Amino acid sequence: MVRPLDPERDHPTSPKRCFMKISILAALLLAATALPAAAQSGPTLQEQMACRGDASKFCAEHVGKPPQMNACLRENKSKLSDGCRKVVESHGG
Repeated sequence: MVRPLDPERDHPTSPKRCFMKISILAALLLAATALPAAAQSGPTLQEQMACRGDASKFCAEHVGKPPQMNACLRENKSKLSDGCRKVVESHGG
């Protein structure tokens, strides 16, 4: 069955169509900005293993708190093992 055209709803510039287009555009923009953030989300398992000893030695109170742990490792960068120092530097520290 074919429904009759509704000039209010089916016109290309109707408020419903404009809202739908804006919603789709907003969702696409949000997804595009979230992808780079996800790619930079955190250390890999190898990186975590490289810093495991240093993290427990210098920053044990921050285990389970990634932002604080990262800050602590940056603050102690001169004391870190070579492997962990490279990890911290690769993440902007």
